[in-house]
Amino acid sequence: MWGCGALLGARTGSRLGREVLVAPGRGWYAAAPYSASAEPTGVRALVYEHHGDPAKVVELKKLELTAVGGSDIHVKMLAAPINPSDINMIQGNYGLLPKLPAVGGNEGVGQVVAVGSNVTGVKPGDWVIPANPGLGTWRTEAVFSEETLIGVPSDIPLQSAATLGVNPCTAYRMLTDFEQLRPGDCVIQNASNSGVGQAVIQIAAALGLRTINVVRDRPDIQKLTDRLKSLGAEHVLTEEQLRKHEMKHLFKDMPQPRLALNCVGGKSSTELLRHLAPGGTMVTYGGMAKQPVIASVSQLIFKDVKLRGFWLSQWKKDHSPAQFKELILTLCRLIGRGQLTAPACSEVPLQDYQRALEASVRPFVSSKQILTMC
Repeated sequence: MWGCGALLGARTGSRLGREVLVAPGRGWYAAAPYSASAEPTGVRALVYEHHGDPAKVVELKKLELTAVGGSDIHVKMLAAPINPSDINMIQGNYGLLPKLPAVGGNEGVGQVVAVGSNVTGVKPGDWVIPANPGLGTWRTEAVFSEETLIGVPSDIPLQSAATLGVNPCTAYRMLTDFEQLRPGDCVIQNASNSGVGQAVIQIAAALGLRTINVVRDRPDIQKLTDRLKSLGAEHVLTEEQLRKHEMKHLFKDMPQPRLALNCVGGKSSTELLRHLAPGGTMVTYGGMAKQPVIASVSQLIFKDVKLRGFWLSQWKKDHSPAQFKELILTLCRLIGRGQLTAPACSEVPLQDYQRALEASVRPFVSSKQILTMC
Protein backbone atom coordinates (compact mmCIF):
# COMPACT_ATOMS: atom_id res chain seq x y z
CA MET A 1 0.00 0.00 0.00
CA TRP A 2 2.84 2.37 0.74
CA GLY A 3 4.58 1.78 -2.60
CA CYS A 4 5.16 5.13 -4.30
CA GLY A 5 3.83 6.87 -1.21
CA ALA A 6 6.66 5.69 1.05
CA LEU A 7 8.59 8.60 2.49
CA LEU A 8 12.35 8.37 2.38
CA GLY A 9 13.51 10.65 5.16
CA ALA A 10 11.90 13.70 3.51
CA ARG A 11 13.48 17.06 4.30
CA THR A 12 11.15 19.95 4.86
CA GLY A 13 10.65 22.82 7.24
CA SER A 14 8.66 25.85 8.20
CA ARG A 15 8.80 29.58 8.14
CA LEU A 16 11.45 30.86 10.52
CA GLY A 17 10.63 30.20 14.15
CA ARG A 18 7.89 27.60 13.58
CA GLU A 19 8.27 23.90 14.25
CA VAL A 20 7.15 21.25 11.78
CA LEU A 21 6.80 17.49 12.02
CA VAL A 22 8.61 15.42 9.42
CA ALA A 23 8.14 11.80 8.38
CA PRO A 24 11.17 9.59 7.72
CA GLY A 25 9.70 6.30 6.49
CA ARG A 26 6.66 5.53 8.63
CA GLY A 27 7.75 7.36 11.75
CA TRP A 28 7.69 11.07 12.50
CA TYR A 29 9.60 13.45 14.71
CA ALA A 30 9.85 17.11 15.59
CA ALA A 31 12.28 18.85 13.28
CA ALA A 32 14.17 22.01 13.99
CA PRO A 33 12.90 25.07 12.14
CA TYR A 34 14.86 26.40 9.22
CA SER A 35 14.90 29.66 7.32
CA ALA A 36 12.30 30.26 4.61
CA SER A 37 15.20 31.26 2.38
CA ALA A 38 16.39 27.66 2.21
CA GLU A 39 16.63 26.26 -1.31
CA PRO A 40 13.10 25.16 -2.38
CA THR A 41 12.28 21.66 -3.53
CA GLY A 42 11.41 21.21 -7.22
CA VAL A 43 7.79 20.25 -7.89
CA ARG A 44 6.44 18.91 -11.18
CA ALA A 45 2.94 20.10 -11.99
CA LEU A 46 0.48 20.21 -14.89
CA VAL A 47 -0.24 23.91 -15.37
CA TYR A 48 -2.51 25.85 -17.74
CA GLU A 49 -2.12 29.61 -18.19
CA HIS A 50 -5.26 30.15 -20.27
CA HIS A 51 -8.44 28.25 -21.10
CA GLY A 52 -8.75 26.01 -24.15
CA ASP A 53 -8.20 22.49 -25.44
CA PRO A 54 -6.48 20.60 -22.57
CA ALA A 55 -4.16 18.86 -25.04
CA LYS A 56 -2.88 22.26 -26.15
CA VAL A 57 -2.92 24.43 -23.02
CA VAL A 58 -1.77 22.01 -20.28
CA GLU A 59 2.01 21.89 -19.79
CA LEU A 60 4.28 19.99 -17.41
CA LYS A 61 6.25 22.61 -15.48
CA LYS A 62 8.53 22.83 -12.45
CA LEU A 63 7.27 24.86 -9.50
CA GLU A 64 8.85 25.85 -6.22
CA LEU A 65 7.56 24.32 -3.01
CA THR A 66 6.57 27.00 -0.53
CA ALA A 67 7.63 26.88 3.11
CA VAL A 68 5.38 25.19 5.66
CA GLY A 69 3.58 27.63 7.96
CA GLY A 70 2.03 26.88 11.32
CA SER A 71 -1.34 25.82 9.88
CA ASP A 72 0.07 24.23 6.72
CA ILE A 73 0.53 20.64 5.58
CA HIS A 74 3.22 19.44 3.19
CA VAL A 75 1.68 16.74 1.01
CA LYS A 76 3.28 14.31 -1.41
CA MET A 77 0.60 13.53 -4.00
CA LEU A 78 0.21 9.83 -4.75
CA ALA A 79 -2.48 9.67 -7.44
CA ALA A 80 -5.04 11.98 -9.05
CA PRO A 81 -7.76 11.17 -11.60
CA ILE A 82 -8.85 13.10 -14.67
CA ASN A 83 -12.57 13.83 -14.35
CA PRO A 84 -14.94 15.47 -16.87
CA SER A 85 -15.16 18.47 -14.53
CA ASP A 86 -11.38 18.86 -14.74
CA ILE A 87 -11.59 19.01 -18.53
CA ASN A 88 -14.50 21.48 -18.37
CA MET A 89 -12.57 23.67 -15.95
CA ILE A 90 -9.55 23.81 -18.25
CA GLN A 91 -11.84 24.61 -21.18
CA GLY A 92 -13.33 27.46 -19.17
CA ASN A 93 -16.94 26.26 -19.21
CA TYR A 94 -17.41 25.06 -15.64
CA GLY A 95 -19.35 26.66 -12.80
CA LEU A 96 -16.18 27.25 -10.76
CA LEU A 97 -12.95 28.48 -12.34
CA PRO A 98 -9.64 29.02 -10.49
CA LYS A 99 -7.46 32.06 -11.02
CA LEU A 100 -4.96 31.57 -13.84
CA PRO A 101 -2.33 30.26 -14.13
CA ALA A 102 -3.64 27.18 -12.35
CA VAL A 103 -2.63 23.61 -11.62
CA GLY A 104 -5.13 21.11 -12.99
CA GLY A 105 -7.01 18.51 -10.99
CA ASN A 106 -9.71 18.68 -8.34
CA GLU A 107 -9.42 15.23 -6.83
CA GLY A 108 -6.72 12.85 -5.64
CA VAL A 109 -4.97 11.43 -2.62
CA GLY A 110 -1.69 12.42 -1.04
CA GLN A 111 0.43 11.46 1.93
CA VAL A 112 1.37 13.93 4.62
CA VAL A 113 5.12 14.63 4.72
CA ALA A 114 5.16 17.36 7.37
CA VAL A 115 2.76 19.54 9.35
CA GLY A 116 3.01 22.96 10.94
CA SER A 117 2.98 23.37 14.70
CA ASN A 118 -0.71 24.38 14.76
CA VAL A 119 -1.97 21.37 12.81
CA THR A 120 -3.87 18.85 14.94
CA GLY A 121 -6.09 16.92 12.52
CA VAL A 122 -3.43 14.88 10.72
CA LYS A 123 0.15 13.76 11.23
CA PRO A 124 2.99 12.73 8.89
CA GLY A 125 2.23 9.47 7.13
CA ASP A 126 -1.55 10.06 7.01
CA TRP A 127 -3.47 10.11 3.75
CA VAL A 128 -5.44 13.21 2.78
CA ILE A 129 -7.82 14.27 0.00
CA PRO A 130 -9.03 17.74 -1.03
CA ALA A 131 -11.93 19.20 0.91
CA ASN A 132 -12.91 21.52 -1.96
CA PRO A 133 -12.41 21.81 -5.73
CA GLY A 134 -9.73 23.95 -7.32
CA LEU A 135 -6.86 22.71 -5.14
CA GLY A 136 -4.75 21.58 -8.10
CA THR A 137 -3.93 17.91 -7.55
CA TRP A 138 -2.00 17.20 -10.76
CA ARG A 139 1.40 17.76 -9.14
CA THR A 140 3.99 15.76 -7.29
CA GLU A 141 3.75 17.66 -4.00
CA ALA A 142 2.44 20.87 -2.48
CA VAL A 143 1.92 22.80 0.73
CA PHE A 144 -1.77 23.26 1.58
CA SER A 145 -3.56 24.84 4.52
CA GLU A 146 -5.11 22.36 6.94
CA GLU A 147 -8.66 23.52 6.24
CA THR A 148 -8.39 22.49 2.57
CA LEU A 149 -7.75 18.81 3.33
CA ILE A 150 -9.59 15.85 4.86
CA GLY A 151 -7.85 12.83 6.34
CA VAL A 152 -8.87 9.40 5.05
CA PRO A 153 -7.90 5.88 6.15
CA SER A 154 -4.65 4.70 4.58
CA ASP A 155 -5.77 1.08 4.52
CA ILE A 156 -8.23 1.52 1.64
CA PRO A 157 -7.07 0.89 -1.96
CA LEU A 158 -5.10 3.75 -3.50
CA GLN A 159 -7.43 4.05 -6.51
CA SER A 160 -10.46 4.19 -4.21
CA ALA A 161 -8.90 6.98 -2.16
CA ALA A 162 -7.88 8.91 -5.28
CA THR A 163 -11.43 8.81 -6.69
CA LEU A 164 -13.34 9.21 -3.43
CA GLY A 165 -14.05 12.92 -3.19
CA VAL A 166 -16.24 13.62 -6.23
CA ASN A 167 -18.14 10.81 -7.94
CA PRO A 168 -19.05 8.57 -4.98
CA CYS A 169 -20.09 11.66 -3.00
CA THR A 170 -22.32 12.79 -5.86
CA ALA A 171 -23.84 9.32 -6.18
CA TYR A 172 -24.56 8.97 -2.45
CA ARG A 173 -26.16 12.38 -2.10
CA MET A 174 -28.40 11.94 -5.14
CA LEU A 175 -29.57 8.53 -3.90
CA THR A 176 -30.43 9.84 -0.43
CA ASP A 177 -31.39 13.51 -0.73
CA PHE A 178 -34.24 13.68 -3.26
CA GLU A 179 -36.55 10.70 -2.66
CA GLN A 180 -37.15 8.68 0.49
CA LEU A 181 -36.25 5.37 -1.12
CA ARG A 182 -36.67 2.05 0.64
CA PRO A 183 -35.18 -1.37 -0.08
CA GLY A 184 -36.82 -2.78 -3.20
CA ASP A 185 -37.43 0.64 -4.79
CA CYS A 186 -36.05 1.26 -8.26
CA VAL A 187 -33.63 3.85 -9.67
CA ILE A 188 -32.97 4.48 -13.37
CA GLN A 189 -29.89 6.27 -14.67
CA ASN A 190 -28.06 7.07 -17.90
CA ALA A 191 -24.28 7.30 -18.38
CA SER A 192 -24.19 4.23 -16.15
CA ASN A 193 -20.60 3.38 -16.97
CA SER A 194 -19.33 6.78 -15.80
CA GLY A 195 -17.58 7.20 -12.48
CA VAL A 196 -20.80 8.42 -10.86
CA GLY A 197 -22.81 5.71 -12.61
CA GLN A 198 -20.62 2.90 -11.28
CA ALA A 199 -20.81 4.40 -7.78
CA VAL A 200 -24.61 4.66 -8.05
CA ILE A 201 -24.84 0.96 -8.93
CA GLN A 202 -22.77 -0.11 -5.93
CA ILE A 203 -24.23 2.26 -3.34
CA ALA A 204 -27.76 1.45 -4.51
CA ALA A 205 -27.05 -2.26 -4.11
CA ALA A 206 -25.69 -1.62 -0.60
CA LEU A 207 -28.93 0.22 0.23
CA GLY A 208 -31.09 -2.59 -1.18
CA LEU A 209 -32.23 -0.56 -4.21
CA ARG A 210 -32.79 -1.98 -7.68
CA THR A 211 -31.27 -0.27 -10.70
CA ILE A 212 -31.95 0.13 -14.42
CA ASN A 213 -28.74 1.26 -16.03
CA VAL A 214 -28.68 2.86 -19.47
CA VAL A 215 -25.54 3.07 -21.63
CA ARG A 216 -24.71 3.96 -25.23
CA ASP A 217 -24.45 1.03 -27.62
CA ARG A 218 -20.89 0.04 -28.52
CA PRO A 219 -18.93 -2.85 -30.03
CA ASP A 220 -18.07 -4.36 -26.62
CA ILE A 221 -21.53 -3.90 -25.10
CA GLN A 222 -21.61 -7.41 -23.61
CA LYS A 223 -18.29 -6.86 -21.86
CA LEU A 224 -19.57 -3.60 -20.39
CA THR A 225 -22.86 -5.23 -19.38
CA ASP A 226 -21.03 -8.01 -17.55
CA ARG A 227 -18.80 -5.45 -15.81
CA LEU A 228 -21.75 -3.36 -14.55
CA LYS A 229 -23.68 -6.44 -13.44
CA SER A 230 -20.64 -7.60 -11.49
CA LEU A 231 -20.91 -4.31 -9.57
CA GLY A 232 -24.55 -4.99 -8.70
CA ALA A 233 -26.53 -3.64 -11.67
CA GLU A 234 -29.84 -5.49 -12.09
CA HIS A 235 -30.59 -4.37 -15.65
CA VAL A 236 -28.24 -2.87 -18.25
CA LEU A 237 -29.88 -1.44 -21.37
CA THR A 238 -28.73 0.57 -24.36
CA GLU A 239 -30.35 3.90 -25.25
CA GLU A 240 -32.01 2.13 -28.22
CA GLN A 241 -33.48 -0.63 -26.04
CA LEU A 242 -34.88 1.98 -23.65
CA ARG A 243 -36.96 3.47 -26.48
CA LYS A 244 -38.57 0.15 -27.49
CA HIS A 245 -42.17 -0.68 -26.68
CA GLU A 246 -41.04 -3.92 -25.01
CA MET A 247 -39.71 -1.87 -22.09
CA LYS A 248 -43.17 -2.06 -20.51
CA HIS A 249 -42.60 -5.76 -19.82
CA LEU A 250 -39.68 -4.87 -17.55
CA PHE A 251 -42.00 -3.25 -15.04
CA LYS A 252 -44.06 -6.40 -14.59
CA ASP A 253 -41.28 -7.71 -12.37
CA MET A 254 -40.08 -4.49 -10.75
CA PRO A 255 -41.63 -1.15 -9.69
CA GLN A 256 -41.37 1.93 -11.85
CA PRO A 257 -38.41 4.09 -10.85
CA ARG A 258 -39.11 6.83 -8.34
CA LEU A 259 -35.71 8.40 -8.99
CA ALA A 260 -33.97 9.08 -12.31
CA LEU A 261 -30.37 10.30 -12.52
CA ASN A 262 -29.49 12.21 -15.68
CA CYS A 263 -25.95 13.00 -16.82
CA VAL A 264 -26.69 13.28 -20.56
CA GLY A 265 -29.68 15.49 -21.38
CA GLY A 266 -31.46 15.59 -24.75
CA LYS A 267 -33.36 12.49 -25.91
CA SER A 268 -31.76 10.33 -23.23
CA SER A 269 -33.24 12.42 -20.42
CA THR A 270 -36.61 12.45 -22.19
CA GLU A 271 -36.62 8.64 -22.11
CA LEU A 272 -35.76 8.60 -18.41
CA LEU A 273 -38.72 10.87 -17.73
CA ARG A 274 -41.02 8.65 -19.79
CA HIS A 275 -40.32 5.70 -17.50
CA LEU A 276 -40.36 7.64 -14.22
CA ALA A 277 -43.14 6.76 -11.77
CA PRO A 278 -45.85 9.39 -11.14
CA GLY A 279 -44.59 11.90 -8.59
CA GLY A 280 -41.00 10.77 -9.13
CA THR A 281 -37.91 12.96 -9.40
CA MET A 282 -35.31 13.30 -12.13
CA VAL A 283 -32.02 14.77 -10.92
CA THR A 284 -29.69 16.24 -13.54
CA TYR A 285 -25.99 16.41 -12.64
CA GLY A 286 -24.37 16.57 -16.08
CA GLY A 287 -25.02 17.39 -19.72
CA MET A 288 -22.79 15.19 -21.86
CA ALA A 289 -25.02 15.54 -24.94
CA LYS A 290 -24.90 19.35 -24.66
CA GLN A 291 -28.66 19.33 -25.34
CA PRO A 292 -31.46 20.69 -23.11
CA VAL A 293 -33.63 18.64 -20.81
CA ILE A 294 -37.16 18.68 -22.23
CA ALA A 295 -40.21 17.65 -20.21
CA SER A 296 -43.65 17.51 -21.79
CA VAL A 297 -46.58 19.39 -20.30
CA SER A 298 -48.43 16.10 -19.73
CA GLN A 299 -45.52 14.72 -17.68
CA LEU A 300 -45.54 17.77 -15.44
CA ILE A 301 -49.32 17.97 -15.04
CA PHE A 302 -50.58 14.39 -15.14
CA LYS A 303 -47.51 12.59 -13.75
CA ASP A 304 -46.39 15.45 -11.47
CA VAL A 305 -42.74 14.61 -12.06
CA LYS A 306 -40.14 16.83 -10.42
CA LEU A 307 -37.01 18.14 -12.15
CA ARG A 308 -34.05 18.92 -9.90
CA GLY A 309 -30.34 19.57 -10.29
CA PHE A 310 -27.32 18.58 -8.24
CA TRP A 311 -23.83 20.04 -8.01
CA LEU A 312 -21.53 18.71 -5.29
CA SER A 313 -19.73 22.06 -4.96
CA GLN A 314 -23.02 23.75 -4.09
CA TRP A 315 -23.87 20.97 -1.62
CA LYS A 316 -20.55 21.65 0.13
CA LYS A 317 -21.35 25.36 0.33
CA ASP A 318 -24.68 24.54 1.94
CA HIS A 319 -23.24 22.10 4.48
CA SER A 320 -20.49 22.22 7.06
CA PRO A 321 -17.00 20.71 6.63
CA ALA A 322 -17.94 18.25 9.38
CA GLN A 323 -20.91 17.04 7.32
CA PHE A 324 -18.71 16.52 4.27
CA LYS A 325 -16.17 14.62 6.35
CA GLU A 326 -18.94 12.39 7.68
CA LEU A 327 -20.00 11.71 4.08
CA ILE A 328 -16.41 10.74 3.23
CA LEU A 329 -16.19 8.42 6.24
CA THR A 330 -19.53 6.82 5.33
CA LEU A 331 -18.14 6.01 1.89
CA CYS A 332 -14.90 4.72 3.44
CA ARG A 333 -16.95 2.30 5.51
CA LEU A 334 -18.61 1.01 2.33
CA ILE A 335 -15.15 0.60 0.77
CA GLY A 336 -13.94 -1.24 3.85
CA ARG A 337 -16.87 -3.66 3.61
CA GLY A 338 -16.17 -4.30 -0.06
CA GLN A 339 -19.43 -2.63 -1.14
CA LEU A 340 -17.78 0.22 -3.05
CA THR A 341 -14.79 -0.11 -5.36
CA ALA A 342 -13.03 2.38 -7.61
CA PRO A 343 -14.18 2.60 -11.23
CA ALA A 344 -12.16 0.78 -13.85
CA CYS A 345 -8.90 2.75 -13.94
CA SER A 346 -5.78 3.10 -16.05
CA GLU A 347 -2.75 4.42 -14.16
CA VAL A 348 -0.60 6.79 -16.20
CA PRO A 349 2.69 8.37 -15.03
CA LEU A 350 2.50 12.16 -14.68
CA GLN A 351 5.01 12.72 -17.48
CA ASP A 352 2.70 10.85 -19.89
CA TYR A 353 -0.16 13.26 -19.17
CA GLN A 354 -0.86 13.91 -22.88
CA ARG A 355 -1.81 10.27 -23.36
CA ALA A 356 -4.08 10.40 -20.31
CA LEU A 357 -5.78 13.62 -21.43
CA GLU A 358 -6.46 12.21 -24.89
CA ALA A 359 -7.91 8.99 -23.47
CA SER A 360 -10.12 10.89 -21.03
CA VAL A 361 -12.06 12.58 -23.88
CA ARG A 362 -12.11 9.61 -26.27
CA PRO A 363 -15.59 8.08 -26.81
CA PHE A 364 -16.42 4.71 -25.26
CA VAL A 365 -13.36 4.62 -23.01
CA SER A 366 -14.76 3.16 -19.78
CA SER A 367 -11.46 3.30 -17.90
CA LYS A 368 -10.81 6.40 -15.79
CA GLN A 369 -7.36 7.89 -16.27
CA ILE A 370 -5.38 8.20 -13.03
CA LEU A 371 -2.15 10.18 -12.94
CA THR A 372 0.50 8.62 -10.69
CA MET A 373 3.22 10.83 -9.26
CA CYS A 374 6.16 8.43 -8.87
